[in-house]
Amino acid sequence: MEMEMFRDLFIEELQDLYSAETQLIKALPKMAKAATNADLKKGFEQHLEQTKGHAQRLENIFTKLNEKSKGHKCKAMEGLIAEGKELIDDHEAGELLDAGLICAAQKVEHYEIASYGTAKAWATQLSLDDVATILEETLDEEKETNEKLTELATSTVNAEAMAGHEQ
Repeated sequence: MEMEMFRDLFIEELQDLYSAETQLIKALPKMAKAATNADLKKGFEQHLEQTKGHAQRLENIFTKLNEKSKGHKCKAMEGLIAEGKELIDDHEAGELLDAGLICAAQKVEHYEIASYGTAKAWATQLSLDDVATILEETLDEEKETNEKLTELATSTVNAEAMAGHEQ
């Protein structure tokens, strides 16, 4: 019985991740539109395509496990996206907003890294090694995206934001 309950918790986490990815698919075009830095805009557009792939992988996992993809709404992602929207609404387009968008995007990436890491560990615990491998692939991509955001922030965007808004 306990293993069944643990599997149910695992499925809920996968549903949460699926909800998070589908919400992000809707939010990323708005972030790309708001970005003025060409590399940041391109990064959001590339991550949109990657995110669509993440959702597809999760759909494949649900099929493999004979489970439904819907059923658990990710309230954390809803909140993170709301913060990003508020940032866009409250700031003019430009370097400062770009720096804020990177911050908002990294909050999303950190949430996804934590969630995919947990889901992968749980899949391994449940002896779902093929599922764990799929989740690890997505986890690696989320980490890579986070690293790209850090590089972009530290190489140009933060300096441009500071230079454009010195007092």
